[in-house]
Amino acid sequence: MPPTPTTPTRPPLPPFDERTALQKVQAAEDAWNTRDPERVALAYTEDSVWRNRDTFVTGRPQIIAFLHEKWTRELDYALRKELWTFGGNRIAVRFQYECRDASGQWWRSYGNELWEFSADGLHRREACINDLPITAADRRILGPRPPAERGTPIPVR
Repeated sequence: MPPTPTTPTRPPLPPFDERTALQKVQAAEDAWNTRDPERVALAYTEDSVWRNRDTFVTGRPQIIAFLHEKWTRELDYALRKELWTFGGNRIAVRFQYECRDASGQWWRSYGNELWEFSADGLHRREACINDLPITAADRRILGPRPPAERGTPIPVR
């Protein structure tokens, strides 16, 4: 269903070209790096269903609760996303983020996300994520991406 004048939209809207797909990915990275669950949840459809590791989350209230718990547990969280491919109303990204737990152990999480957008620019998300313990010396994601590094590919290792 196309957006109406009273339906809020989240530009850029599908169908995506390379420029707008890159904009969408950077906007998502920027939002997640705020660690603000309410802000992040606004990008998802009201009835969004996530698969995140072994957890299923449905709807914005559950997304917000999930993210609150996530960022209570995952301290000093910092994320990078990279456009993998796009077509029509779908975008695939790969990502890495680093965080530490309450014991001080650092982690790098590697993953892929599949996004499917509604006409208003909101989306559903499915993620596959793997976690790797790292040392503080191994860290390379030290906060939100500086503007000069936007568009820089994420190393595989």
